[in-house]
Amino acid sequence: MDRDDLGRQFNEDGYVKLVDFLDGSVVAQAQAAMEALVEQKAQQLVAAGKNESAMANEPFETRFFRIYEDHLDDAPKSFRRELHLPGLFDLFFNSALLDVVEILIGPEVRLYPNYTARPKLPEWKGTEVLWHQDGGYTEQISEADGSVELQRMVNVWTPLVPARASNGCMQFVPGTHKLGSVPHERREYYLEIAQESLDPVVKTAVDIELDPGDVVLFQNMLFHRGQPNHSNEIRWSFDWRYQDAGQPTLRQEEGHIARSRSNPGSAVKSAAEWESLTFR
Repeated sequence: MDRDDLGRQFNEDGYVKLVDFLDGSVVAQAQAAMEALVEQKAQQLVAAGKNESAMANEPFETRFFRIYEDHLDDAPKSFRRELHLPGLFDLFFNSALLDVVEILIGPEVRLYPNYTARPKLPEWKGTEVLWHQDGGYTEQISEADGSVELQRMVNVWTPLVPARASNGCMQFVPGTHKLGSVPHERREYYLEIAQESLDPVVKTAVDIELDPGDVVLFQNMLFHRGQPNHSNEIRWSFDWRYQDAGQPTLRQEEGHIARSRSNPGSAVKSAAEWESLTFR
């Protein structure tokens, strides 16, 4: 897809898929990073007397669920502050991906302070993300009177396991980014778009089925959700955002510079530097 087609599709539909985009080594490093976090959580549960075993023989696709299945309310719904790991540098600061992002929002790019790993657990509402706009969450945080609509942002999502409708792949409602900011209502675990805004358009929703190495880029105001996971395995995924670094984040945190043509030295340059930083 050339840059004109990419920009046209992103602006018209609100999203674009990049199939087989990430190198296998990038995916493998990201999975290894999450395996290390799962090991850490498993050992903590054993030390606290909540589990007798760390279940080290369980595969990546099931281990996190197995260590929490008897006390799901203790399970982290996501990881964020823990993601300053060397194995994730090539994911968040991927040069080829930043080339695409630069086409969409320009040469000054911030890694927005909302980068997350999500283990969507089987049949648990705690990790079932409801219909929302990411801007809905930003407005809740910033109370910015709709200025979130002016943010020049690109949302990124990629799975570590095949993402299908059966295990909770994402759904988008194409074109809904053009509706602007709509009301959201608070539910038990997440916000949800108010029914009067959702009902007229939800019938056009599409499944976003991806394999490891595939990436989808989408608009900050696009209606999207993560479907329920009806499988017996975890749907592991990462989501993060890039923003025009000349704009405010509308959050307390400032994020990290991913690319700067005007001041290249300001960007995070290595896995070691990424590991030395914190969520801010």
